Amino acid sequence: MNSHLENEPKPTFDSKAFLKTLTSKPGVYRMYDVEDKILYVGKAKNLKNRVSSYFRSSGLSPKTSVMVSHIHHIEIMVTHTEGEALILESNLIKEFHPRYNILMRDDKSYPYIYISDTTAYPGMAIHRGARKKPGRYLGPYPNAGAVRETINLLQRTFKIRQCEDSYFRNRSRPCLQYQIKRCSAPCVGYISEQAYKKDVQHALLFLEGKSQQIISELVIAMEKAANKQNFEKAATFRDQIRNLQKIAEQQNISAEKGDLDVIACATEGGQACVTVFYIRNGLNLGNRNFYPSLPESIEVEAILAAFIPQFYLDSDIPTEILVSAVPHECELLEEVLSTQAGRKVKLRSQLRSDRARWMEMAIANAANSLNTRLMSRTGLMKRFEDLQELLQLDSIPIRLECFDISHTQGEATMASCVVMTPEGPLKTDYRRYNIKDITGGDDYAAMRQALERRFRKAGEDEQKLPDILLIDGGKGQLRQAIEVFDELAINSVLLIGVAKGEGRKAGLEKLVFSDGRPELHLSLDSPALNLILQVRDEAHRFAISGHRAQRGKTRRESPLENIPGLGPKRRQTLLKHFGGIQGITQSGVADLAKIPGISKKLAQAIYDEFHIDQ
Repeated sequence: MNSHLENEPKPTFDSKAFLKTLTSKPGVYRMYDVEDKILYVGKAKNLKNRVSSYFRSSGLSPKTSVMVSHIHHIEIMVTHTEGEALILESNLIKEFHPRYNILMRDDKSYPYIYISDTTAYPGMAIHRGARKKPGRYLGPYPNAGAVRETINLLQRTFKIRQCEDSYFRNRSRPCLQYQIKRCSAPCVGYISEQAYKKDVQHALLFLEGKSQQIISELVIAMEKAANKQNFEKAATFRDQIRNLQKIAEQQNISAEKGDLDVIACATEGGQACVTVFYIRNGLNLGNRNFYPSLPESIEVEAILAAFIPQFYLDSDIPTEILVSAVPHECELLEEVLSTQAGRKVKLRSQLRSDRARWMEMAIANAANSLNTRLMSRTGLMKRFEDLQELLQLDSIPIRLECFDISHTQGEATMASCVVMTPEGPLKTDYRRYNIKDITGGDDYAAMRQALERRFRKAGEDEQKLPDILLIDGGKGQLRQAIEVFDELAINSVLLIGVAKGEGRKAGLEKLVFSDGRPELHLSLDSPALNLILQVRDEAHRFAISGHRAQRGKTRRESPLENIPGLGPKRRQTLLKHFGGIQGITQSGVADLAKIPGISKKLAQAIYDEFHIDQ
């Protein structure tokens, strides 16, 4: 599969001798290559059984076989329990980033909202890092943007200061924040200490998910102010109530109590996206996306099993974690997370009500983010590199073209050509070809005509040739491309037919090559093969949209308009008499000739227009 690996020297590792000395206790194993780099870190309940499985004679995946062939030596660390081994494994993976492990790839600390309590007028700010200063820390939030948005909402509602303590102590007049109604100016005494602390208390209650309690208190305060005819104060309470109600709608506040995370995983094209939503006291604080590095195509359950311990190793662990699929060794994960958190932690996948809605949102976000990443320059380049490796090309292909044919029972035949580069679809080079002068439904002739029109001037004006030409179809369609390229003396393009699988089911396609290499069956888990399907599907979409537009245009033009001597008035007479085109097509020459103004010659011409090809 990887020709460049075949030339590398094979490390000599005496697995039989090593396994004889291996313990059956739980622990962690580290596999090293000849350069003393860690290839893989794993944990096991029984080290002897687990490590032995890598050296069986059959049943290993191709990438695992390649990894095993590079093992130079293995180091063992025995632990008391499998839970300890899991924690140690996660620590080592995060430290050394082994090539064949699933890597979380996230080193950022998570931000909190910090409310100080060292002054009579506490401030509010974004905080990262160790939480050593006295005060309240609310969060964590998925990113600084989510924190800023929440602080912005709180400022508009409760007008709590954000300035540094040193700046606050030295003010002699209000700053701009007061002018734009984002601060109540406690620095110059525009609000009493008691009233300001009440606003801080309300802000804390909101961050703890107790918005309804705040609203109830504000309603009472508003009514009291109105009864005392302090209408300005009552209006302030009214605005706060309205702001809180809007925030509750925006942040999906529910009756849920306690903290929980929602974790969903989506996979496609050999890549994965894990989305984590942070729910704190019923508030959706936002989400963060992770793109684990996968050593090979792995099911969602295994990805989550590797992701969760790495993710929570240095993070706050909520009481509950909602997951889109039950991870492997779920009970062990719960045991380890509970030990880390110092309380019971549950992983749940059977969800209802608000929780089911949150999970649907998380799954949709993961799928959308992964699709965006696959279409991004970085994702595309990775798949182009994989395509080079898969097809054993000397260099990365820079330009892929794909042709497809679309028609409805031979009507309005349309050919499409789409172009894909590592930068993305090159839509300025997309082309459609109206296919003419062929027998309706002859896909081979249609493909030949489109290819001739595209490549007959390939030698002129330095017209760009593709590195790979994909043909939507099997050997017959590919044969047309081979013959056209032979006639045009073009030999620098690899021609590949993308043939439908049995029953034309998606995921059962195969590649047919022009250079005689064996057919290759597609796998939706392969990034390279997924790229080919993506380009093929784009060509199909482009052909169908063009065909439908052309067919609609053709059908809007009445066939009667093609008949010489049949003007608008006579056409109207015919249509009214026979009740439309269908009635005309079902009539004979004699019936047509009975209509005033229609001679036998004209009637014959009308009849021939609808029946000449039958």
